[in-house]
Amino acid sequence: MELVATENQTMIAQMVRDFGAQHIKPHMMKWDESQEFPIDVFHKLGELGLMGVLVPQEYGGSGFGYTEYVTAIVELSKIDGSIGLSMAAHNSLCTGHILQHASEEQKSKYLPKLASGEWIGAWGLTEPNTGSDAGNMRTVAVADGDHYVLNGAKNFITHGKSGNVAVVIARTGEVGDSHGMTAFIVERGTPGFAAGRKEDKLGMRASETTEMIFTDCRVPKENVIGKVGDGFVQSLKVLDGGRISIAALSLGIAQGAYEAALQYSKERQQFNQPISNFQGIGFKLADMATEIEAASLLTYRAADMKDRGLNVNQESAMAKLYASEVAVRTANEGVQIFGGYGYTKDYPAEKYYRDAKLCTIGEGTSEIQKLVIARTLLK
Repeated sequence: MELVATENQTMIAQMVRDFGAQHIKPHMMKWDESQEFPIDVFHKLGELGLMGVLVPQEYGGSGFGYTEYVTAIVELSKIDGSIGLSMAAHNSLCTGHILQHASEEQKSKYLPKLASGEWIGAWGLTEPNTGSDAGNMRTVAVADGDHYVLNGAKNFITHGKSGNVAVVIARTGEVGDSHGMTAFIVERGTPGFAAGRKEDKLGMRASETTEMIFTDCRVPKENVIGKVGDGFVQSLKVLDGGRISIAALSLGIAQGAYEAALQYSKERQQFNQPISNFQGIGFKLADMATEIEAASLLTYRAADMKDRGLNVNQESAMAKLYASEVAVRTANEGVQIFGGYGYTKDYPAEKYYRDAKLCTIGEGTSEIQKLVIARTLLK
């Protein structure tokens, strides 16, 4: 595994920093306060090739691998976790599912619009009463002639309102049957497909999270992804890659929180010297830097293995588990280093603190990651 940043990674990192300084930093606190999803930003990210990082060039994407993808998410998330989260969800989940499992005809129809940022993607697995127990989903799809009729609801869906197209997993078999669920491509505007309540969140407030509701929603059979009954198995494979993206999101938030705290500790004077001179602060910074480095190694190892076509079930879970917990610890210590100012919106520490917590919950809680890891160890 090569640990030195490639030319592509260096180029992407600088491009994202420049973009963020111009289009994100000046507005991110306004978006956070108003919970505004800045959809124009994602159209612009599409123009830079960042909405189809993993999509081959033949479908209008950038054709990069996971190491470049991780770099892009990290740099975005250092600036604003909300933007990093939405970019990751679009790439890894909706676009990723179609890229990995759809037919050639479906790829040719949807990937160019998603990769260009013309269309925003959503992905619907989670339901109000299932959470991690996705096998017991209640959204059903019943065959009716040339269509399937969907009824039910999904919640905690990124871009559930603003997304132009969604990949939706619905039950076509018995409850609890891992081969009784099917993936469908559902376009916005399809009769019976509506957005529900928008969540009022602690953090990641500029990343839209809503319900998706299906009421006698007729979806053509040609919009089934892969085979009927393979939707849940497909989703598990999609989530292996998705966990790498959340690890990258976590890593970016942790690095942003650390860099802000480090800079402040050098500037803040107490007892006629910068607080960075005090051992209590120095030890905090040392722990933060060491854990971030370890999280980075885990994340890029998983990305490297994914690029080489290896099974990353265990490695992606480890990266996601560790990096997300590091993000929370680092953001917490960042607030502590800022002291009273860390509790105010005049400084960035409080936003990193609020945003970080989602990383231990979304795309599988820390407890689920431990379950995945333990199962791979005990095979």
